[in-house]
Amino acid sequence: MFRIRRIYDDVLPINRAAIRSVATIFREHFSAAPQDIEQLAERLRNPFMKRFRTVLYVAENARGQVQGFAIVLHDPELSFSFLDYIAARKQLTGRGVGAALYEYVRDEARSMGSKGLFFECLPDDAEGCPDPVLRRQNTARLRFYERYGARPFVDTGYETPIPGCATTLLPYLMYDSLGRDKLPKAGFVREVVRAILERKYSRICTPEYVDAVVASFRDPLRLRPPRYVKSPEAATPSPLTARQLIAMTVNDRHDIHHVRERGYVEAPVRVKAILSQLEASGLVHRIPVKEYPLRHITAVHESEYVFYLKRACEGVPPGQSVYPYVFPVRNHAHPPKDISLRAGYYCIDTFTPLNANAFLAARRAVDCSLTAADELLAGRRLAYSLVRPPGHHAEGRAFGGFCYFNNAAIAAHYLSRFGKVAMLDVDYHHGNGQQDIFYERPDVLTISIHGHPEVAYPYFTGFANERGAATGIGFNLNIPLPESQDGADYRRALERACKEVAKFAPSFLIVPLGLDPAKGDPTGSWSLVAKDFESNGRMIGQLQLPTLVVQEGGYRTRTLGTNAKHFFSGLVRGAYGPP
Repeated sequence: MFRIRRIYDDVLPINRAAIRSVATIFREHFSAAPQDIEQLAERLRNPFMKRFRTVLYVAENARGQVQGFAIVLHDPELSFSFLDYIAARKQLTGRGVGAALYEYVRDEARSMGSKGLFFECLPDDAEGCPDPVLRRQNTARLRFYERYGARPFVDTGYETPIPGCATTLLPYLMYDSLGRDKLPKAGFVREVVRAILERKYSRICTPEYVDAVVASFRDPLRLRPPRYVKSPEAATPSPLTARQLIAMTVNDRHDIHHVRERGYVEAPVRVKAILSQLEASGLVHRIPVKEYPLRHITAVHESEYVFYLKRACEGVPPGQSVYPYVFPVRNHAHPPKDISLRAGYYCIDTFTPLNANAFLAARRAVDCSLTAADELLAGRRLAYSLVRPPGHHAEGRAFGGFCYFNNAAIAAHYLSRFGKVAMLDVDYHHGNGQQDIFYERPDVLTISIHGHPEVAYPYFTGFANERGAATGIGFNLNIPLPESQDGADYRRALERACKEVAKFAPSFLIVPLGLDPAKGDPTGSWSLVAKDFESNGRMIGQLQLPTLVVQEGGYRTRTLGTNAKHFFSGLVRGAYGPP
């Protein structure tokens, strides 16, 4: 068993190790063009170094060992993909690794909007390949590609010998239509051929040679008739593939925290509403939640606060709740001993209760977020932590706004060991928790788009002039918006936020997702509808960063699931589509 994932850069240790393994496999199979593998890490960091976007995919076993790889060159302007190299470890040839990689590449090429997948294959006839051993290998490859409808162009000059070049074994130019019925026009293919020859073979192909080969592609283009396979197996595009699914964790203990009081909108039905829509959408793959030590929470929240919360919740009788009602405007140095009085010492409002299960549910929400963060570290592109209670109002030493531990901030700190992190909070309410926690840190960019604190909770934070402090100055951005906002208004603010994220160039993006900007939400005043959430998701996905979405608010259960489904549909399209 193995999985396939895309490697975007060599920032993470796991990716650096994978690139080293790719180099080893490359040298087992290919003696030519050593610079193609020597420059691989640099080409990933600088995608258009060769005037192509270089894309690397690896197949790994359960232990994370690379079993094979594919390198694709993508041109988003001409809208084509070129399969540059594909190989499996020599001892694994014929074990299905190459087939899985090729199918993966085809699906990726379609998702990137490619009009076709081009590649080269050495000839399978005696005239073009006199060596019988090599010819048998070439025949096997061409037979394999015919299963997908991929065949060589014929009656062109692509196999014309290159003047002054010692290489006499020249490849066919192969074309995989990716399920399209018609061949492309010659004008498009001429542009593709010129791009391949001028960018990949610039060292050996003269301008005169390139011009002659390009001119040989004339309408009507023809592919060689099928020689080995009568009916291609993959004539139509497949649905969303496993690697593109969003890794989803769900707080399986969220419903133990159920405050059955009139007006308490943070209810278990929220998770059910979202889950039912996402599981039916085909967008997510649910993964089991792991348990993590408490030290990950105390790395972000003050230990005294964490242990108070634990002891206080353990002391509340089942079925009862303790609400803060006295707050220490003065004399912070002497917190009261009584649990109900002391609650106000650590809380920012009067409507977030302590009860017997609040700590347990909140801790499990943290486990969910860290499990999802680990999916990113393992190379997953998108992950989602569907949790309650939410977390983005929880500060370093305070709870409030239905939040006890800041799930997204804990995940951000966890990931920050491996690179810079950007947090883009799209809840209707200000993300005061992560602002407080990271206010003096330059390695975590915190951005919040929210209702202006003059009209929206938490009222005392979220102003535009709060930009960070000490070494963190300039790394906190608040975008407070007026009481009325439609989708177009919101997208202008989101575009600004996305530009700031791109400028920061983080290794990871965390999105505290509030669905309370929705029309009719009981805690908000904006009017976003499903298509707006889809557009927002696409904009965020187009940042093309390893992204963890952590559920925050959203309380209109009639539309909650639909809006979530549209957001994640847009996120997937943005993440896997053309940049």
